[in-house]
Amino acid sequence: MNDIHILGIETSCDETAASVVKNGREILSNVVASQIESQKRFGGVVPEVASRLHVEQITLVIEEAMEQAGLRPEDLDAVAVTEGPGLVGALLIGVNAAKAFAFAHGLPLIGVHHIAGHVYANRLDGGMEFPLVALIISGGHTELVYMEDDGQFELIGETRDDAAGEAYDKVARVLGLPYPGGPHIDRLAHEAEDAVEFPRARLEEGSFDFSFSGLKSAVINHVHNARQKGQEVDTATVAAGFQESVIDVVVEKTVRAAKEKGVRQVIAAGGVSANKGLRAALGEALEKEGIRFTVPPLNLCTDNAAMIAAAGTSMYEAGIRSDMSLNGRPGMELLSWSMK
Repeated sequence: MNDIHILGIETSCDETAASVVKNGREILSNVVASQIESQKRFGGVVPEVASRLHVEQITLVIEEAMEQAGLRPEDLDAVAVTEGPGLVGALLIGVNAAKAFAFAHGLPLIGVHHIAGHVYANRLDGGMEFPLVALIISGGHTELVYMEDDGQFELIGETRDDAAGEAYDKVARVLGLPYPGGPHIDRLAHEAEDAVEFPRARLEEGSFDFSFSGLKSAVINHVHNARQKGQEVDTATVAAGFQESVIDVVVEKTVRAAKEKGVRQVIAAGGVSANKGLRAALGEALEKEGIRFTVPPLNLCTDNAAMIAAAGTSMYEAGIRSDMSLNGRPGMELLSWSMK
């Protein structure tokens, strides 16, 4: 069997990334041009700024990925690119770069769902054993997905308002912490000797959905009330209380979903899966249940193109192809590509 080499391209938000992956598992190159320093002064991602920076970086990043991989375009089997969801302007930069590259070199084109990419980052480190439950937790998504087999997705729980990462950024802003807020809150939470008690939104009995808007509001109200009374806000105890509330709910629902579905493995994916507190709590809870828990290394938790190439490889093997009408789809749904 011949090796499969896929060029992955990712520009859904504020990372311009390209990667070459061999057989969906071996990373030959993984180049990421981050916009964090540029976006930090705005306290979040400004779509127009993100799009302009993608335009500046995309060609350079693709060239660097190919050079690091030591391959020529004719050595590739396909080009995989994030089709959605994401910022429409940012998506269009990656999609059009991928279409141009594929057309110029006569390569198949594959549009990949961004969340599928995060899920398949686990195939690059530790592997995936079906059936499994995937916890996708990032700035724009908090979802529980059941996968009976490769390329099959069943959404069993999702956020009804703010995603976990979005709540982290908003709480960090009110605490005066830099963007992105997640790593700073995680660090402070581990330094705190105490924690403010905040509510847990568990929703209806048996629900796997999430809601972090009420928690975010509770934290903001706590901080504002203290400041109005002239009291000093202990940011560490607030950060610890907020993080404990998020982790308690996420861990409880993830473990319950894994037990109900009878899975062998739980995988975590997305930027917030880099959170040390969440990793530790999930690992401990699932170990008690005898369920294997895997999470990618930190560089594969945040947006990157290796994950897009990994998911694209599975789609390539399933015979999935896109044509030159491929477009950025900011509201793209996560759908199965395999009916094994």
